[in-house]
Amino acid sequence: STDYLRNGKATQFVRITGSEIVVEEGDIILLWDGSNAGELFLGKKGILSSTMVCLSLKKDYYSKLFLFYLLKLKEHFLKGQTKGTGIPHVDKNVLKSLILPLPPLPEQQKIAEILSTVDNAIQKVDEAIAKTERLKKGLMQELLTKGIGHKEFKDTEIGRIPEEWGVVRLGELTKVTVGYVGKINEYYTTENDGVPLLSTTNISENGIKLDEIKYVSKEFHSKNKKSQVFPGDIIIARHGMSGTAATIPEFLKEVQCLNVVIVRSSQKFYSKFVEYLFNFEPTRRRLLGWKSGSVQGVVNTKVLEKFRIPLPSLPEQRKIAEILSIVDKKLELERKRKEKLDRIKKGLMNDLLTGKRRVRSGKYEEVIND
Repeated sequence: STDYLRNGKATQFVRITGSEIVVEEGDIILLWDGSNAGELFLGKKGILSSTMVCLSLKKDYYSKLFLFYLLKLKEHFLKGQTKGTGIPHVDKNVLKSLILPLPPLPEQQKIAEILSTVDNAIQKVDEAIAKTERLKKGLMQELLTKGIGHKEFKDTEIGRIPEEWGVVRLGELTKVTVGYVGKINEYYTTENDGVPLLSTTNISENGIKLDEIKYVSKEFHSKNKKSQVFPGDIIIARHGMSGTAATIPEFLKEVQCLNVVIVRSSQKFYSKFVEYLFNFEPTRRRLLGWKSGSVQGVVNTKVLEKFRIPLPSLPEQRKIAEILSIVDKKLELERKRKEKLDRIKKGLMNDLLTGKRRVRSGKYEEVIND
């Protein structure tokens, strides 16, 4: 299955009858049917799925691993040339007509070795990220339900919590409102002339995402004070990733927001603690059980005002948030490292698999264009 090939976790098993196609480690597997038709994988020991084909070499012109990387470079093209109005599938004629470069076999082997070294580094980072994510999940379960150092607990309408914690409605702690709702295209402008506009797209469990940020005019911003947000305010996704929360960081001094719930900062709670609380899976399930609005189930302000949350003392809230923030910083570093390795791999594939750079005696050599 694709899950097995992507993650290495076998989730489907078959009884061997003798008619199956056995896949060996390192075979080249092409996903033939489905929404991701054209995707290529390095095989793992198992039985070939009916939606896949195993590509085999007729002659030893190519190193198998080099050919995999070469075809991987063509993956986007293959995906874009699929056929079929129902279930898309790879166009056999397009696949057969691919023109591929053929460097000397020793160079192929060296290129494959270089790219697989980067892949191994990426895999190690992926494993580190997965391990840290498991750590964070465990810490959230411990800290957001048992707190720090508590011995006595009580049963409440939102579950078992420390005896010293309270249970309050969010609306009792602060003002809950909503960002601008309406047409906004005419107010978009450039970064130099405008103010950042945050929407659901910019909200993630890892904080505010700024890579797809848009800007609105300063005039629009000044007229719409209700949808202005400030450092310490929390914005919550109303649709899509409903319930996901992020705190406005200190460096975003002037911000406008679109169609999100705004939880104003307050001296009664520590914003990062509340953010973690809303991104805690049990809290989100409870919230999504309450959410109302359209058929899609939009989280609205009335729901959040009445929504009950556990409330430790302010010092404990801060301590819990600080512990989880340390793990988040580690995750951020690992994810940046992964992004860097992905860029390196992409650059190497574009250079080495097209002949822009040649590999001889273990070194890169620039191709000299006439």
